[in-house]
This record gives sequence, C-alpha cells and structure tokens, in this order.
Amino acid sequence: MRGVQRSIRWRGGSATIAVVVRGRPWGAVVADMVEGIVVANGLDRARADTVRAALWLAVAEPAMAA
Repeated sequence: MRGVQRSIRWRGGSATIAVVVRGRPWGAVVADMVEGIVVANGLDRARADTVRAALWLAVAEPAMAA
C-alpha cells in the first residue's frame, strides 16, 4: 500500500506484514514489526503485553551484550 508505514495483508489464514525501513528511525521500524506481529496473531491484551516484552528483549539483547 502506498503512503503507509506498515500494512498487513491477509491471504487465507496467513498474514504478511510489510514495514517501510528506508528513511525511518530504527526504533520506529522495530515498533511497527512488533505491533504487526501482535495484530496478525490477534493477541488479547495480556498476551500482547507478554509478547511485546519478549520481542523487545530479543531486539535489545544483542545490543546489551556488545
């Protein structure tokens, strides 16, 4: 889709998440990827919080180890 930073396309029972990377801060890109995963999986509030925390930790961990 043109003009959007993140989109989700559904085909059958699966979702494809597209995120604009070029010209955007890396944190915004990661946030869009994380939210795309939450939405594509239809997570309830409690599960979404748990998954968000795990994904952010996974992204931050390599930077913390350096």
